[in-house]
Amino acid sequence: MKIFFDARYTRTDYHDGISRYSAELGNALNKLTPVTFLISDEKQKKWFPKDASFLKVHPGTSVKEPFTALILNKYKPDVVYSPMQTIGTFGRKYTSVLTPQDMIYYRHPKAPGFLPFFVRAGWWLYHQVYWPQRMLLKGGDIITTVSHTSADDLKKARMTNKPIHVIYNAPQKFTKYPVKHEKTIKNIVYMGSFMPYKNAETLIRGMQWLPGRTLHLLSRISPERKTELQTLVPEGAQVVFHNGVSDDEYERLLADDAILATASLDEGYGIPVAEAMAMGVPVVVSDIPVFHEVGASGALYFDPAKPEDFAQKVCQLDNPKFRKQQIDHGLKHMKQFSWNASARALLKAIKDAL
Repeated sequence: MKIFFDARYTRTDYHDGISRYSAELGNALNKLTPVTFLISDEKQKKWFPKDASFLKVHPGTSVKEPFTALILNKYKPDVVYSPMQTIGTFGRKYTSVLTPQDMIYYRHPKAPGFLPFFVRAGWWLYHQVYWPQRMLLKGGDIITTVSHTSADDLKKARMTNKPIHVIYNAPQKFTKYPVKHEKTIKNIVYMGSFMPYKNAETLIRGMQWLPGRTLHLLSRISPERKTELQTLVPEGAQVVFHNGVSDDEYERLLADDAILATASLDEGYGIPVAEAMAMGVPVVVSDIPVFHEVGASGALYFDPAKPEDFAQKVCQLDNPKFRKQQIDHGLKHMKQFSWNASARALLKAIKDAL
């Protein structure tokens, strides 16, 4: 069986959500069956085994994208998997696996700022109605997504009449730094973008009720967005903009008397939440359905519109007995999520379809 795995969404500098999903799932699948990775930049090879097979093609933002299948046909793959749904399937002669990650951008249609202008404009228009995605998903034999919450959203929108297979995200394993906690937790860590729906504003405003603690905002941020958020920092509050961190720095901050927090209004899964819980770090998250799926009884939930509610949940974790209970629940729940399990589920879906 000849499987092509679309790895063109892996970044060449640091992982974001789709990049990590592509790299981790692709590597796990490659352990089960030979895979050829589709790349658009030689630097993307660093995320995959040195002896892996690669095929370089155009990037996913290219005008050639609608005709990708016609390009791939000559290499005679049996299956082409993509962690996105936008790969061209017209004229394909293979089994296609498409992955709508979530429905977030139908509710929040502003495109990521790093995309070219013409892509951002098309992105916005694309997410104004459902029919373009419905047409794209008709080009797939197998439809996958990253959580049951996302699968339910896709079904409610009638995006496809095909069965939807859940191929979960999973946490990376942090084992370098031992986790330590004092009686009063001093660090609050946020890992995620600063797009409006991520709602970092609630975390920042909530710091007025958390004196003596520091909010660490880890991801890269544009100067304009940083200035906008800095105006919200309460007087006397400690808020640090790290503007990007390595995985090593991320782990070190989580291990240092910290909790992970997010006030996001929408997610497809929530990898940072899973990463923290798997590491034994307590989490305080917005009360949205997908976080209940990922966090279960291992997370504390707050109203994302109420900064004071966020602060109150943080303070609950100052109770060592309660904090240990939350950590234990989180560790137990995270055992069901692994990249190996996700790769096995994907391979089974492919074999069943073939």
